Amino acid sequence: MSHPPLIMDPPGNADACVIWLHGLGADRFDFVPVVKALSLPAEHGVRFIFPQAPTRPVTINNGLPMPCWYDILGMSPARLIDEDQMNESAAMVRQLIDEQLNQGLSANRIVLAGFSQGGAVVLHAALESQLPLAGVMALSTYGPTLESLFQQYAEGPRLDLLFAHGQLDSMLPMHMGREAHDYFHQAGHDTHWHEYRMAHEVCPEEITQIRTWLMERLGL
Repeated sequence: MSHPPLIMDPPGNADACVIWLHGLGADRFDFVPVVKALSLPAEHGVRFIFPQAPTRPVTINNGLPMPCWYDILGMSPARLIDEDQMNESAAMVRQLIDEQLNQGLSANRIVLAGFSQGGAVVLHAALESQLPLAGVMALSTYGPTLESLFQQYAEGPRLDLLFAHGQLDSMLPMHMGREAHDYFHQAGHDTHWHEYRMAHEVCPEEITQIRTWLMERLGL
């Protein structure tokens, strides 16, 4: 059974939106505390949408079912993934974007955000969408599909991307995040790299940086 996205509407009218994807094994409630910790201005006008991944077997976890955006089939070469499931998840993100566009928001008021596996999906979706999005938050993540995507989508709107990664991340080593950053940087996108003395997690300093970047991107 699939869960509907969790939607947090602002106190007044929404004039911007952040679509935020959780990581492997987590759920749609995972980043609700982070939104509260951002302490955005009272009348911020930002709608937060938290979709939940379907629960399915994960090969590298001995087939144990858990919420995941795509199956990870092997740790090498460089994380072998189920690309059909990645495409399905990216299409789901595009559907959420389209719903916001249909409600009157413009693409440059929509931010995509994702942690770990969720970050890989939003990087894929942002590039594939060819939309002039407000920005992308890529948190403790990597880009397993970026090499082939950049061959298909060499042209397109310039994106603004915030990358944040833990120096002590043993689950997704920092070089994997840096490689994803470099793909976008070398393609001429606006990229911001931040690293923290943390593992595969989110830390207070990172939340402060997210707040600064988000307020700048959305003019809050």
